[in-house]
Amino acid sequence: MTRPRAERTAITGARIFDGEKVLGATTVLVDRGKIVRVGGEVPDGVEVVDGTGATLLPGLIDAHVHTGPDSLALALRFGVTTELEMQGTSTRGRRAAISADDTMADVRSAGLGLTPPGGHPSELFPPGFVPIGAESADGTAPFTPDATSPEGAAASIPRLLADGADYIKFMVDDGSVEGHPGLPMIDPATLDAGVAEAKRYGVLTIAHALTIDATRMALEAGVDGLAHVFVEPHDDEIIALIEDADVFVVPCTVLNASLMGITGTELADDPRVSSRLDEAWDTALRSSFDRYPQGDIDDVLTTVKVLSDAGVDLLVGTDSAVPVPFLGGLAHGASVHHELQYLVRAGLTPTQALRAATSTTARRFRLTDRGRIAEGLRADLLLVDGDPTTTISNTLNTRAVWRRGARLVL
Repeated sequence: MTRPRAERTAITGARIFDGEKVLGATTVLVDRGKIVRVGGEVPDGVEVVDGTGATLLPGLIDAHVHTGPDSLALALRFGVTTELEMQGTSTRGRRAAISADDTMADVRSAGLGLTPPGGHPSELFPPGFVPIGAESADGTAPFTPDATSPEGAAASIPRLLADGADYIKFMVDDGSVEGHPGLPMIDPATLDAGVAEAKRYGVLTIAHALTIDATRMALEAGVDGLAHVFVEPHDDEIIALIEDADVFVVPCTVLNASLMGITGTELADDPRVSSRLDEAWDTALRSSFDRYPQGDIDDVLTTVKVLSDAGVDLLVGTDSAVPVPFLGGLAHGASVHHELQYLVRAGLTPTQALRAATSTTARRFRLTDRGRIAEGLRADLLLVDGDPTTTISNTLNTRAVWRRGARLVL
């Protein structure tokens, strides 16, 4: 639940990370859901929140999830104020209730991604399991695109947009990383046609690709972003291709770790995390996908650092879905903080990692009303004790969360 919305709130005495850097100002004034001033004196007649000893951040953004109302509510409890759905039902027209509800994170969605019948992600689900994307809360099913031919893919783009997709997702995956090699996979001509048609409509295109070969195919098609970083050791050629293409990359390091059998147990043992998870999510976080045990997470972390050093825009994403052990190692909200820790472990500075969860994601996904602390933007805010620009794990020291200026009751 949220507290009754104060018309005007001043957060005072806090260190302010505006999404790019720490400011000299220590006060933010919020009026009816928007940031109206950064710095200056506190006017009379406002609710004052003392931020002494704390850091005020833009609300965090998870750039890769599969979600629903309960998951969005969990995310918000961890200061994640926006989730970007990469396969699901939270498209325009189906999310009015979510957009109006300040007890859960806001959401954008690709609808369903383009994949052939029997292609990824069907191999992940046991018989009888209803995956995310089958049906929305209002009982309507999203449009299922055609990835069996160039003509079908091109014709699917306007249908996806009419169905409310905010961007277009392409699955470029033969199942080899998930332990199911030989899955039906979108072919290059079909991928090229789909991406070209999306660009004709001016919409962002994102590719799911977990191998270097799949990544190369996505880059050759001209996608705008990669929803994963590949699991193998990088080579100079693929790094140069990514850099030259000016794509963004959502490493989902936490997902790659899970694929390699690494659980989220250490994170789940942190009382700042366990206190916010129910039994199902706690069990899931302590589990893992365990589909690619031959992988080495240090290879992934090295690739992340090389990409960062090359100037590639990195975005924080987790691939969190539902609380079942076979999709484990992940939990909405909590895994964003885990991903931030992985990025710092890879060699990014805490400030670089925080940008990847705020301003960089907002810029690359054209979310012009959030991701920064600046006048005129949504008052999606996270107040944490300590200084996460020097110690990244301090992002879990939640003191307060606001969504559109409404303070969540923690």
